[in-house]
Formats: sequence, C-alpha cells, structure tokens
Amino acid sequence: MIDVEIEAAAWTAALADAEALTRAVAEAVLAEERLTDRNLVVLLTDDEAVRALNAQFRDKDKPTNVLSFPAPPNPEQHLGDVALAYETCAREAAEQGKPLAHHLQHLVAHGVLHLLGYDHMTDEEAADMEGLERVVLARLGIPDPYAAGEGDHD
Repeated sequence: MIDVEIEAAAWTAALADAEALTRAVAEAVLAEERLTDRNLVVLLTDDEAVRALNAQFRDKDKPTNVLSFPAPPNPEQHLGDVALAYETCAREAAEQGKPLAHHLQHLVAHGVLHLLGYDHMTDEEAADMEGLERVVLARLGIPDPYAAGEGDHD
C-alpha cells in the first residue's frame, strides 16, 4: 500500500493530481523491483518541514528536494517514508525547464529507490540508480530526467 499524505496545500494547488502521480510512480518502482507487497508513505510537504527533518536526522539545517527514511525490517513489509519539499521541487522544475509533475515523479522514484537500498555515493551506484529511474519514468511516459542536467538528490 502506498500512503500519500499531502501536508502542504501548494502541492494540490499546483498539481490537482499530485496524489495520483505520486502513487503511480511509487507503484511503478515497486513493480519494477517485484516488491508490490511492500508498503510506504510519501509525505508531500513544504521546505520548512523538510528543513526540520533534514536538521533533525541529517544535521543539515536546510531544505532539500527529497528525503528518504528507510524502516528496519518489519512484519508489515513497511519500507519507510519519503518526504518532498514543495518550494524546492517547484524551483528546481522551473530552473530545469521541466513540468513539476515530471520532477515530482522523478523525485518520488528516487526516494523510493533509496528505501530499497539504492544509493548514489559512487559513480557505479549512481549509474545503477539513475538507470532504474530512467526505466520506471519511461514506462510512465516521462523523458529522461538526467538529459537536461538534473540536480542533486539527498
């Protein structure tokens, strides 16, 4: 089950279908990894909430686009939580000349892959993770997010 919680009204003001877009890409990632029996929560919030989470859990007192919080193994098959900051995501999409919907779906895919243990600390890890993101997004009709020099993710 994908639980999408919309805490910042700016998400639905900008994207009336933010919840459906979020759920679709999270489900696509889980399907690609053959883990459709897993659960996760995606929080669509604002810069201030993500800044607070980033400060509390990563000692970085600034907002970022996406944060992932993997859960320890559990009988409920809960993978963890992903949080996205509206203002940062909207600014990045505008700077990169991309529709916010595409950027949202890319960052949700990125965050869910982190929950599954993927990372981008080395070039090899980044190539694997970005390749999976490209495959999942292409299946949803979204262009390669790295073709235009996509920004960094946390």
